[in-house]
Order: sequence, then C-alpha cells, then structure tokens
Amino acid sequence: MFFNIRFFLILYLSVSLHSILSKNMTFKELGLKSEVLKSLTEMGFEAPTPIQLEAIPNLLASDSDLVGLAQTGTGKTAAFGLPLVNKVDGKSRTPQGLVVCPTRELCLQITKDLENYSKYLDLSVVAVYGGADIRRQITQINKGVSIVVATPGRLVDLIKRKSISLADVKYVVLDEADEMLNMGFKEDLDMILESTPEHRNVWLFSATMPKEVERIAKTYMSNPFEVSIGHKNQSNENIEHIYYSVKERDRYAALKRVIDFNPDIYGLIFCRTRMETASVADKLGKEGYSAEPLHGDLSQVQRDRVMDRFRKKEIQILVATDVAARGLDIDNITHVLNYNLPDDIENYTHRSGRTARAGKKGQSIVLINTRENYKIRTIEKQIRVTFTAGVLPKPEDICAIQLTKLIDSVIETEVKEADIEKFMPQIMAGFGEMTKEEIVKKFVSAEFNRFIDYYSNAGDLNSSGRDSDRGERGERGDRSDRGGRDRRDRSYDEGRQDRPRRDRGSEEGKTRFFVSVGQRDGLNPGGLLRLICDSTGLKSGNIGKIDIMPAFSFFEADQAETDNILRKVNGSEYEGTTVNIEITKNKGGGSDRGSRSGGGGFGGGNRRSSGGSGGFRGSNDRGGDRDRGGDREGFRPRSERSGSDRSERGSGERRSGGFGRSSSSFRGK
Repeated sequence: MFFNIRFFLILYLSVSLHSILSKNMTFKELGLKSEVLKSLTEMGFEAPTPIQLEAIPNLLASDSDLVGLAQTGTGKTAAFGLPLVNKVDGKSRTPQGLVVCPTRELCLQITKDLENYSKYLDLSVVAVYGGADIRRQITQINKGVSIVVATPGRLVDLIKRKSISLADVKYVVLDEADEMLNMGFKEDLDMILESTPEHRNVWLFSATMPKEVERIAKTYMSNPFEVSIGHKNQSNENIEHIYYSVKERDRYAALKRVIDFNPDIYGLIFCRTRMETASVADKLGKEGYSAEPLHGDLSQVQRDRVMDRFRKKEIQILVATDVAARGLDIDNITHVLNYNLPDDIENYTHRSGRTARAGKKGQSIVLINTRENYKIRTIEKQIRVTFTAGVLPKPEDICAIQLTKLIDSVIETEVKEADIEKFMPQIMAGFGEMTKEEIVKKFVSAEFNRFIDYYSNAGDLNSSGRDSDRGERGERGDRSDRGGRDRRDRSYDEGRQDRPRRDRGSEEGKTRFFVSVGQRDGLNPGGLLRLICDSTGLKSGNIGKIDIMPAFSFFEADQAETDNILRKVNGSEYEGTTVNIEITKNKGGGSDRGSRSGGGGFGGGNRRSSGGSGGFRGSNDRGGDRDRGGDREGFRPRSERSGSDRSERGSGERRSGGFGRSSSSFRGK
C-alpha cells in the first residue's frame, strides 16, 4: 500500500512539474501510438490542454484508477479518449472499453471523437442510448465491439436482456459523473460497475465533487490518481459572472435588454422547465430575435435540426433546459443567460461551462428576483467565484449600441455593382432633391425606429431590496419558505441521498392507478416515473409508490392530479407500446391487485428518476413551472427533481419583424 501511494505521488509530482516546464509539449511526447498521432494531426490538434498533460501520461504509464476534476471545455474527452483507444486491443470481439455518460447527445459526441482518434486503428466503437432502436444496437454489439459508449438506462436494459457482456471490460470511464447522479442514475451506475470485472480500471471525470461522486470513488476505485484543474467544484476562471436583480414581472423584459445590449451575442438561455423554454423562445421569435428552443418535447428530428442550425450559426440564441443542453460541445459561445437559476448549485457550474471553452472568455449572466440574493452568495461560496452586481443598461445606451451595429452592418454590406447599376437612375430619381443627410436619416430610421419606439417609454428595470417586490408575495411567506429551503439543504448536506427514502405510498390524499404495461414491455420504476412526469408536467414529489408487475403496473399520485394524469398519460407510448391507465378501487395506498413486486417501489430504493432512455428526457428536464410570483423552491437536493411542463411550439423559421434583429443579420458572423 505504501509503495503504491509513493509511486503515484512521485508520478503526480513529475507530471505536474513536467507540465509546468513544458509549455510547448506536443502529443508526440506523451507516448501515444503513431496511428493516434496521425489522427490528431489531421484533426488539427496542436498542444495538449492542462488536464490532458496531467491525465494522459499517467493513464498510458500504468493500469490505475483516476479521478479527473475539470470544467467542460477543458479537453476531458481527449484526456480519457486518447489513452483508451491507445490501450484497447481491437482483436477482441467483446468490449474492453466502456464509457458511460448522461445524455444521448454527449454519447454521440464521444463516439464520434473516439472514432476520429482511432481512425487508423482496428477498433469498433458503438453508441448505445435510449430513444433509438434497441434491436439495431444489439446487432451492432453482436458483430463485435472494442469500445461501448452508453447512457446508463439503455445499458442497464441491455445487461438485463443479457444482450451485452461486460466480463472483458478493462477500462470504465464515467464521464460527467456528477450529472449522471444528479439525473437519478445512482442505482444504474451501481449495477453497471458491479457487472464489470473486479480488476478493471475506473476513470472518473466530473466537473464537481459532491458526496455521491466521492461514494463511487470510495466504493469502486483503488488508490485513484487525482487530476484537478483548479479547485474542486470551481468554475472556469475565464468566465465573468454577472447577476441582475429585477422584479419577477420584469424578468423577460430584462432578458431582452441584455440581448439588445449584446447584438453579436451567440448564446444559450437556460430555463428550468420545458414550458418556460418553449414560451421564452416563442416570445423572442415573435419579436424578431433569432432564437429556437431545445427541450425534451421536441422530436429527435427537430432537436437535430435545431442543433445543426445553431452550430452553423444560423440561429443566434438557443433556449434550452438543463438536460437538453447537456453534452453540447460548441465553441465560441459568448454568453450563457440564466433566465432562472437551476434547482441545484452544481447545475450552475455545468450551465456556465458552456461558454469560455478552449481558453476563450465568456459571460454567465443570471437574472434573479429581489428575494434570491442569498442564492448568489451560496453559489459564490460553493464554486469559488465572485459575481458582479450588474446594472441593466439604460434605453439610450441600448439604442446607441444598436445604432452602431446598424451603421457597421451597412458599411460592411457588399455592393453588387453590376446588378444595381441598371437601377441607379430609378434610385436617384426617387430620392430627388433630398440631401445626403436626409437620405441617411431615412435609411437608418427605416430599421431603427422599432428600437426607438420600444424604448422611448421604457423605465428602469433594476430593482434592489425586498420592499419593492412585496406586492408579488408577502414578507412573512418569504421567510418561512427560506427556512424550509435551508432545512432541506442541510438534510441533503448531511447525506440524505445515501439513506433510503421513506415510503410515501401509504400517505393520505393519493389516488392509485392501474397501468396496462409492465416488465414484459421493458418498463421499470424509473421509466414509469419519467413517462408520468413528461406527460403531465408533474414533479416526482407528486408521485408515490410504484409497483411494476410482469404484465401491468401500479402507481400512486396526488388526488388533486387525478384528472390531469388520466387525460395526459392515457394513450401515450412507452417504447412503442400504447399505455392505458385507470383508477383502481382503493385510494390512498391500499393494495388491490396482486402482490408487490420485489423492492416495494420507491421505499425499496429501486426508483430511478430517469428511466431507461438515458437521453434528453432525464430528470433534470422536469423543472416545475415555478416562476409564478417568484421562486418558492430555491435550491433543492438533487434527489428532489421537479416536474416538467409540456409545451411544443412550431419549428417554423424566425420572422424578421418586431423590434429585434432578423436571423439573416447574424449569419456569416
């Protein structure tokens, strides 16, 4: 034991010193195979990032476990991907490498990267994720695979079906481990790791280090080598954090001011719920902004289309939920706008990490109401950042910025001399005796009058102090809610997540439902929970005991939501099977049909908030519509996810009217 600790300490110090002294170190010096180096050269990789300098030599030099702590955009995929393709033997037909990640998009991105790294190696990389044809994935696995990249829910399904063997896995990578636990994949990860050999290596990468991640490291890893770029849970130092305090009713107007003051913005707006995401994107679109939504209610074709346009910068602003935006690997994002703060502090780190990638600078802007200042202090303390209290720009400042943008745009406009020449007599005749100054005024006013009209009577939206916002909610209620939040947060910090949840199925005020699908249809407790919450917009706290039988299932939910559940869940589909539900005779928790399946629903600890898909429909995407009259929930424990609101808006092109800019004005920037 002493030798191992000493070895890793010497290795850590030597690698750290080497990275300091070798600022111009190349990938060739890290010990990678020539075939991998050839791929990197073609991809345009030049110098390793700090986490790559720290991780790659260690992983190549020894068979050891590793904990890598770094923000998104620091090169984590290459930090584990290059050693993985370097060490895996492509001759084996069963997987030797396994990468587990939280979302479909990240799964596909990692798969693409690994395929690029191993272009000149005889390796097969297969992506396994929910929302796709599982039979096709099984066929790909049966053909032989070197590395499997998977979301937890779908991988568990394959393990249960005995359609994949992890007996020969030598290297397990847990990418964005904190987010997978945040989404409710704790039981899935335990099952996956227990299905791998005892002597495999685990490489865990995470942006933050909550207690659940520490538990995994302690349970499944042996003397892990730790690479930490910055402090644990620390945000990217290239991100400027700014918050604006506004009245709740002015939140959307404040958002528009921030956008208008940054006309070259290429950014992400984060909302907590699907309904809010669709609503904000729809409002922006109707007012002429180049904005589109990204949330779980969109079909995969719609999501792919939106992402493709955003990457091409045909869309200037992407409005997204936390889960939908996980795994986005897009450079040059200038701003992250938090329309609402997330329920979990760790999610703020993930949100802000979408900007300032690859050493560039960016801004993370937060809109808070007048009762949320304590949240800013909490974030500052936990992730070691300092927020600047911003002042929303005045209308005249916004108009000045937009006018400058308009003038620059006109000056940079290409004149197609040959095409316009034949129209010049008509143009000159039309302007008649007007002076140059009068013509300029007319042209500028044609575009700029919308801003002048909108902001002519606009007041000051900045708000500080609770008194100005008392009309939205009483002072006493605010204090009482905050106390509840503090108690919830303390209970979480003391390890609440690690204790079994109390059995809520026998509580009064619950309705018990019969469901027409069960285990034979691939249903599990997490899948049923996801189906209910996605269909109805309910929070997971509204759902009680879940019992999954072979051919049917039961669940309990708040009586007040009975009509909502019957109306919206009936006729929905679960993996191609139509779901029908009805109310059972007993209400409030009694058992009425058959015996309990093993585990006893939530109380037995087999509840998974994300279900089997592992795609965009994770539990983080279930934020309740909580901005009515202010944020009453505050930061909540990761296990207490909230329900999502369903709303799907059209996917038509952005119109160019309104007081904003047209989408075409941003293209080519």
